[in-house]
Amino acid sequence: MTTVVGALLATMGVLVGGVVARRAQDRQWLRDQQLAAYRNLFEHYAKFTMELRRAHGDQRGWDYDWGEWSAALMRVSLVAPLEVATALDEFGRAINSFLDHVERGERNPLRNPMSSEEFERARQVPALAQVSLVNAIRRSLSSEKGDLPFGIGG
Repeated sequence: MTTVVGALLATMGVLVGGVVARRAQDRQWLRDQQLAAYRNLFEHYAKFTMELRRAHGDQRGWDYDWGEWSAALMRVSLVAPLEVATALDEFGRAINSFLDHVERGERNPLRNPMSSEEFERARQVPALAQVSLVNAIRRSLSSEKGDLPFGIGG
């Protein structure tokens, strides 16, 4: 009887250990996917923002692969928790409004370029949305990280 109970407990221990290990692997995989998606999104944001800033400064046209930007947004939405997805939506809306103002509207870099000060003022709304998104991401990845009171990059 003791042998049977011991074997049963050992088998249960192996099964529970397997489930716990599998959950840990799944969490690590998801975290890796989230970090890659977040990194990709912010790379695209920094690239097109800098390119647009240069276009206004040089009074020249510019081009960007908006399909890649849209794909970056979708990649984040696939792996992001609700709080991050909500902040992502707000960030995307702020970017769209920013582009309406500095590229699609009357302040086109070719026809009516902005000064660097005007561009920086126009960038404040998406910059605040970026800080909110970064903080939502930080909170989702670790409860030990505090919110940043300022933006970095972009």
